[in-house]
Amino acid sequence: MARRLLHRRRGQRRWPLRLAGDKGYSYPRIRRWCKRRRVEAVIPTRKDQPRDENFDKQTYKRRNIVERVVGWYKEYRSLGTRYEKLAVNYVAMWLVAMIEKALHRLLLLYPGVD
Repeated sequence: MARRLLHRRRGQRRWPLRLAGDKGYSYPRIRRWCKRRRVEAVIPTRKDQPRDENFDKQTYKRRNIVERVVGWYKEYRSLGTRYEKLAVNYVAMWLVAMIEKALHRLLLLYPGVD
């Protein structure tokens, strides 16, 4: 019997409210997929497409934060290439990486603490 890592509660959405992507994801097929699932596509249009007047620039700018976090954690080779076979071990590696990153930032804030 397979175990679920995250259970969905009754009434909880299956899909996120927004999906952010760069211009490489600006295709009608992806936009239709989002529309069918009632997901707001926060994807800028390519220069060969008509401009979307409802494009949310503020939400798109926050996408950079997520990309930087993913970049930080790709420093950990086991996370970037997913050496772990089991999802439980993979999540544990994420937790170790987050703890290590938090401790590193704390030590930068308080340099006299050893």
